[in-house]
Amino acid sequence: MTDKLNLTRRVTLAMIASAAATTVTTPVFAQAAIDDIVVEEMSQGDADAPITMIEYASYTCPHCRSFHEDVYPLIKENYIDTGMVRMIYRPVYFDRLGLWADLLARCGGPDRFFGLAGMIYENQSAWTQGAGAVDIVDNLYGLGRLAGLNDAEMEACMQNNDMAQALVTDATANLENDDIGGTPTFIINGKTISNMPYSGFVEEFDRLLAS
Repeated sequence: MTDKLNLTRRVTLAMIASAAATTVTTPVFAQAAIDDIVVEEMSQGDADAPITMIEYASYTCPHCRSFHEDVYPLIKENYIDTGMVRMIYRPVYFDRLGLWADLLARCGGPDRFFGLAGMIYENQSAWTQGAGAVDIVDNLYGLGRLAGLNDAEMEACMQNNDMAQALVTDATANLENDDIGGTPTFIINGKTISNMPYSGFVEEFDRLLAS
């Protein structure tokens, strides 16, 4: 069984490795291969909320992990769940690990995306460690199983090379359009804001809600 699983992981890696360069600035893909791929934007909160917050983040970024562990839960409880903020998550792929993590997070669909993304951030220091790419993908599969995904579901997601290509192309366009230079970066009702403590978000949200 182990040999079979390792072989499958190698097939997965061979398929998606071509979909991402080591940075988000150098992907080259045939457009025809991704014209029919729709990249769903992952969001949570009331679509009619008075505040829209876009988060640009990388699954391998330690500061992004800190935001998701310490700040995001408070924003979700006090602003997203109460209908005041709609949050949109946009991934930044600094490396192939980030792309693999995003493919896995999306595997559970929109309803489970933020839960899976939270697990990936929470376990960042563990799943990014390994002797090679196969070990890292195996680590991600372990998180997926904890979230209730089975191996067949994960293989289908991780071997979807067209989706991987579309994700990188979409992420690159978003970064260029919003002039994003680092992570995490937030756009709150059109205003670009760097990472800050929860109190900073409270101040910005309350200013907008009062205007």
